[in-house]
Amino acid sequence: MSEWLFFLEVTLAGLGSGALLALTALAYVLIYKATRVVNLAVGEMLMLGAYLFFAFAAGWGLSAWIAIPLAIIGGGLVGGIVERGLIRPMLGESAISVFMVTVGLGSVIVGLVELVWGTDPRALPAFIDTSPLFLGEAYVSRKIAVAFVTAAIVIGLFLILFRFWRGGVALRATATDQAAAYSCGINVPGVYSAAWVIGGATAAGAGLLLGAIGGISPVMGVFGLSALVVVIVGGLDSVLGALIGGLALGMIQSWTSTYVGGEYTNVVTFGIMIFALMLRPYGLFGTHEIERL
Repeated sequence: MSEWLFFLEVTLAGLGSGALLALTALAYVLIYKATRVVNLAVGEMLMLGAYLFFAFAAGWGLSAWIAIPLAIIGGGLVGGIVERGLIRPMLGESAISVFMVTVGLGSVIVGLVELVWGTDPRALPAFIDTSPLFLGEAYVSRKIAVAFVTAAIVIGLFLILFRFWRGGVALRATATDQAAAYSCGINVPGVYSAAWVIGGATAAGAGLLLGAIGGISPVMGVFGLSALVVVIVGGLDSVLGALIGGLALGMIQSWTSTYVGGEYTNVVTFGIMIFALMLRPYGLFGTHEIERL
């Protein structure tokens, strides 16, 4: 029974990590669905959101519950600025050119964070209760449980909005056929901007939760690479794929780290990505029209 209890605790921890992966993957999906841009700077935008919270809460002394929405709004503003200043002027250029712009953007964000806050890891001001939490006899970190519930609510909300909200319908129409969306009176440039703003805000929110669990540092953006594996496996244009892929990869990483060794986690993670690209390059839930970069 103790072995099964330990396995259950490891699995629950993996589900919590997987929820954060799914939330970060959602930022990739939102931006790709609207603009067909694979934004490799999502991880760095996630990291920047965590540092913005640190600046508001620790630097300015604001309440955590004021700093949280300010950091998320800040992440959305960064997304909007990037779309208007860097991505929109690149419309019509090759996909690899736009992709490389996002690669450079990630490096710039890391450099700016190191310039302003330094390279040392930091702990975020506590805003989640640390008292023990048990599901039956299984122990779960309260921070991981809060991250899981928050990510589940946000992703569920997005699924509902994409299905029923007028803006979600406009985004899906733009993703399906931009010319047809124009002909129906949809403001396609506005959809582009909204996708980047929402994607930036989503990444910032994921950064807050991730930073609350493990602290913040300029290299925490590497978490975005695992989320990229999630969207490649689940489908670059699939919110459902981000959800299922994130939870599955979170559990696989947790099992690998616990039973095989932490040094093998990246081997397994990116091995899954390579296998998925070879077997089904458009993802488990992605559309067949998606092309490899």
